[in-house]
Amino acid sequence: MQYHLDGYRPGDPRIRAACAREHEGETVDVLIVGCGPAGLTLAAYLAGFPTIRTRIVERKSGPLERGQADGVSCRSMEMFQTFGFAGRVIEEAYGVNEATFWKPDPDEPARIIRTGRVRDVEDGLSEMPHVILNQARVHDLYLETMRNAPTRLEPDYGRRFVSLKRSAPGSGSGSGPVTVTLERSDPGHEGETETVRARYVVGCDGARSGVRGAIDLSLKGDSANQAWGVMDVLARTDFPDIRFKSLIQSAAEGSILVIPREGGYLVRLYVELGSLAADERVRDRAVTSDDLIAAANRIFAPYSIDVQELVWWSVYEIGQRLTDRFDDDADDPRVFIAGDACHTHSPKAGQGMNVSMGDGFNLGWKLASVLTGRADPVLLHTYSTERQAVAQGLINFDRAWAKSMSAAPKAMDAAPTLQERFIEHGRYTAGVSVQYAPSALTGAATYQHLAPGFPIGMRFHSAPVIRLADGKPMHLGHVVEADGRWRVFAFGDGADPADPASALARLCAFLSDAPASPIRRHARDGEDIDAVIDLRAVVQQNHHTLCLTDLPALLRPAKGHHGLTDSEKVFCRDGAAGRDIFDLRAIDRDAGCMVIVRPDQYVAHILPLDDHDGLQTFFDGALSP
Repeated sequence: MQYHLDGYRPGDPRIRAACAREHEGETVDVLIVGCGPAGLTLAAYLAGFPTIRTRIVERKSGPLERGQADGVSCRSMEMFQTFGFAGRVIEEAYGVNEATFWKPDPDEPARIIRTGRVRDVEDGLSEMPHVILNQARVHDLYLETMRNAPTRLEPDYGRRFVSLKRSAPGSGSGSGPVTVTLERSDPGHEGETETVRARYVVGCDGARSGVRGAIDLSLKGDSANQAWGVMDVLARTDFPDIRFKSLIQSAAEGSILVIPREGGYLVRLYVELGSLAADERVRDRAVTSDDLIAAANRIFAPYSIDVQELVWWSVYEIGQRLTDRFDDDADDPRVFIAGDACHTHSPKAGQGMNVSMGDGFNLGWKLASVLTGRADPVLLHTYSTERQAVAQGLINFDRAWAKSMSAAPKAMDAAPTLQERFIEHGRYTAGVSVQYAPSALTGAATYQHLAPGFPIGMRFHSAPVIRLADGKPMHLGHVVEADGRWRVFAFGDGADPADPASALARLCAFLSDAPASPIRRHARDGEDIDAVIDLRAVVQQNHHTLCLTDLPALLRPAKGHHGLTDSEKVFCRDGAAGRDIFDLRAIDRDAGCMVIVRPDQYVAHILPLDDHDGLQTFFDGALSP
């Protein structure tokens, strides 16, 4: 974490200097409707940009306190790292290390027995763990991030979305093309309406989204006609794996998914309640919490669970539904939807909150790029294209996983077991299997062979390095922050980087001096040289053999109004066994390469170190001069 660049500031460095703000009640750049995971991720991202006027509203009277989602995937933890609170999540959360599997005892089918045990996440998949933490705590951390950002963004609670109207192109009506009407329910203002004009509106208002309806989109799909219950409990039990993630299939009473929760005592149970008739809804059964507890005890037999406190519970139907697109207009999108507003599914795959946060993260950097003038508004087309494909993959996965969970054990004998399916889909549930298709933001695989371990279109898979300036062992991916900047990681070819004739030094000379340099072309007068594109070098030499001051000046730039040297741009391979990034990511040691990483941590392109024209061409397509 770097701070004090523009002068010494005492206190918590996470609390950034506040910017001067004008009143933002009625006219904003971005209006976010809904304080769920998608909305808060988007708000936390935009809150870091002093020039962007953001407002977020929520119909409820205050922040979420309990219940709802709890699984945080490895990929989401990587994203949390960019916001600076991944470490706090790890400290508080339950870390999922292993999963156990239980099926009927062949000799006594009324009893369940443990039949398998696997690692929850395969080794080396991510430096981040899969954890369980109440969604409300995730919300708290986002709200704190917003509160500590330069804009000091806070939600406005007690605002229900009523309608929106988009101005006709060229009508010149106000400072924003979308007018939104809200109804207030906060104390002293019950029943009042207010009008907000916004350049962009994002509906993160759940499966019954009013914003979605206002742009004539609907969720499409079929219900699986399967009822489940979920409850968070404090209980006494003799079930031996109550602190393991456990998947239990009984002979005749259905299935249970056991999810231990944070704090060492709380546990979540997903309890199968059976099939629904074609025209039946789960609410028609009038299921009570006592029904859930009784069903759980039947499935747990011969073990029992004695609930001492029921913290939260609900019942739901499994259904997979998706909208055709995630925005309002193919030519000039101004209204977007994210999270449950555009995709719904069962919670057992553990992906709902994670994919929703991915929606907000994807849209956040794109809106920031457009609103700060870094990119043409055409960039916003890619949000719906990229995230709708991700959501469709989630729907397909969830349908298959929910079917496997509900299948009777005897029906699984000739098919892959639940344990085998769990292993097979491990990368998906970890959130690291997303791969964006080629576009202006994602290059072709022409030079993929230079670094096969960084697949183009997939998230940047971090690996250990040693920082040259101070010898600190760290993860390279942790230099990426939620700040809207692109990263270019230049992996050296083995030549001495201090030699002006080396490929790395020649790249630095081009980026420093050439009129075509994308770093020069996209940084504005008075900005730091890395304000838009952040160059980092990773070299093969041991950090004891190099001197930072011998390297090209671009790798130790002067920044801030004091002109202080940023000494954290160069990294060396970690020579410890199994920690060499060149080996771990199969980087061509003879040729080296450039790995371009998008602001959302996805690999945008791979180019040879000397392909200066290719670098210029890529950024000309992604950014506005």
